[in-house]
Amino acid sequence: MFCDQARVTFIAGKGGNGCVSFRREKFIAKGGPDGGDGGNGGNIVLRANENLTTLSDFKTKKQYKAQSGQPGRGKNQHGKNADDLYLDVPVGTMVYDKENEKLYADLNENNKTYIVVHGGQGGKGNARFASSTLQAPKFAEIGEPGEERTLQLELKLIADVGFIGLPSAGKSTLISAISNAKPKIADYPFTTLIPHLGIVDVGAITDTNIKDSFVAADIPGLIKGASHGKGLGDEFLKHVSRTKVLIHVIDIQQNDIVKSYETINKELVLFDKTLAKKPQIIALNKIDTVDDETVTMLVKHIKKSRDNITVYPISAVVGKGLKKLILATYKLLTKEREKVSHISEESVSTHKIHRPHLKKSGNRFEISLSTSKKDNQGKRTFIIKGKNIEKMVQMTDFNNEQAVQRIYTHLDQSGATKQLKEHGAQEGDSIRIINKTLPFRT
Repeated sequence: MFCDQARVTFIAGKGGNGCVSFRREKFIAKGGPDGGDGGNGGNIVLRANENLTTLSDFKTKKQYKAQSGQPGRGKNQHGKNADDLYLDVPVGTMVYDKENEKLYADLNENNKTYIVVHGGQGGKGNARFASSTLQAPKFAEIGEPGEERTLQLELKLIADVGFIGLPSAGKSTLISAISNAKPKIADYPFTTLIPHLGIVDVGAITDTNIKDSFVAADIPGLIKGASHGKGLGDEFLKHVSRTKVLIHVIDIQQNDIVKSYETINKELVLFDKTLAKKPQIIALNKIDTVDDETVTMLVKHIKKSRDNITVYPISAVVGKGLKKLILATYKLLTKEREKVSHISEESVSTHKIHRPHLKKSGNRFEISLSTSKKDNQGKRTFIIKGKNIEKMVQMTDFNNEQAVQRIYTHLDQSGATKQLKEHGAQEGDSIRIINKTLPFRT
């Protein structure tokens, strides 16, 4: 089943919990804390694979979760880091955030990767909190939750040359005649329901010493109104955007070949103006069904409709004219490859990952304070925001009084407690940090 878009939720692995442990060995009078750190959670990585052609796996399974890191152990043993989860996608897959309309990755080369979500850091063991004033810490950090993101995957086929044209123009027959593609071929419209890719061996087709090839794509479903969803055009027009050269296949038996030509080009403009600017070669197909005089007349007719238009009469069925068509296409493609070799197709946004993890110096918190309405007893709740303090709360065991006290200590040292007092905080009021509510302490 061909699928070129999917909405998927990715959940990275949680960091392993830090360990609370104390050294206990025979003949050693004083044993200190020796709890090790937890391992980091696994990332989820998308990897472009040239052997894949569809996103169908992501259509059926819409959530992926990486493994969590292992917890730390005594004797300062670090928990094992979780392995990253690699998910293969077709070359040409683009990673979008539909909510803010940002493109985060364009996996347009084989084996290109993108870390879609990062695993959580492992929690620190109690050995990391020992100090001259706290010689026997009885707490450790909880592992950090892994990132979670719901993103849109969209596939735009990577092809050098795209075949466009009305249904039954002979695009499928042409691509099967010049490449290794084997599309379904029949004498009725919309025979082709999915794009087909084929590798064209230029030297073999043209009987030359050219040792090069290019990838061609048969783009189905283009009719009048395709850019607005008629036929299959709205699904497949986007695949044209990756191509460098277009071969416009026109059935010579059409009542008005110029109208056929203009119909498709109008749809390209309506969908994306840049598509209409791509270099085109017209392949006037099925010349085996008319006499030579008619072919010559129609070639002249279509050339008059627009300046600098290139027309090659062909018969994909019997192979007539294919050598000249492919040689001309290859020469034009070579020029286009040189032009776009250093040009990026779309702007890729950066997905920033914040890993504050409590530095030992400087201002640890970015604080904004707001108050909710007073409750029935006149008490207020003060809300503290900031990446550092929120991260600390996520990694705190609230069943351990020493671990909770660590939050209050950091609030004091960062100046947050002082700011709370300036805003009128008193004993009995509360402070809320993400999903945790704590009593205010002076």
